[in-house]
Amino acid sequence: MVYLNNIGAYFLMIIEMFRKPTKWSVMKKLIFKDIDDLIIGSLGIVAFISFFVGGVVTIQTALNINNPLIPKYLVGFATRQSIVLEFAPTFTSIIMAGKVGSFITSSIGTMRVTEQIDALEVMGINSINYLVLPKAIALLLYPFAIAIGMFLGILGGMAACVFGGYTTLEDYVLGIQTDFQAFHVTYAFIKTFVFAFILATIPSFYGYYMKGGALEVGKASTTSFVWTSVVIILLNYILTDMMLG
Repeated sequence: MVYLNNIGAYFLMIIEMFRKPTKWSVMKKLIFKDIDDLIIGSLGIVAFISFFVGGVVTIQTALNINNPLIPKYLVGFATRQSIVLEFAPTFTSIIMAGKVGSFITSSIGTMRVTEQIDALEVMGINSINYLVLPKAIALLLYPFAIAIGMFLGILGGMAACVFGGYTTLEDYVLGIQTDFQAFHVTYAFIKTFVFAFILATIPSFYGYYMKGGALEVGKASTTSFVWTSVVIILLNYILTDMMLG
């Protein structure tokens, strides 16, 4: 029953998020602040992880292709498919659930503990619209971070090929270009938009409705990370089956 109650409260929060909107002059400042905190502040970790995971995927693929009948350009092909289809949109989103999700839950949860949310309600402000909607709008730029992750992942694989001597640069580039389907990139970005909405709303839900003190803020952050990751993995399966199945 607790799970059903939370699911119902979550969807009611989403409906409330679009009611009684905050003035645009105020909302604009909140959106730009959240873009800086959630997107720009995450580019470093996304770039670092993408580059080195791309290199690791390339190395592992190259080391497992030891049959002379298998062309070497498949190293680049496998790296591209792995990064574009799964690593960049899904694996990065789970990492971001830890970074961005915990930040959102702890910041809103701290406002709940210090009664700042109650103060917003007393002033006649729709606190859910004021706190959650700017984060959802800011995370519409999340695909920009994923696009950088895709590029750097493939670049990291290229660096691993060249400096590790696993295959030639020409074969790697040929593999990247072989059987390229633009819809795979579209599919990845559609997933990214869905995951961005999840990253904005589920951590906000656990931060907004938490009760207790500072210890409970930490527990709420952990819980939001777990459920955000679970929902991302489930939606990843559903979207993949719908769009590629």
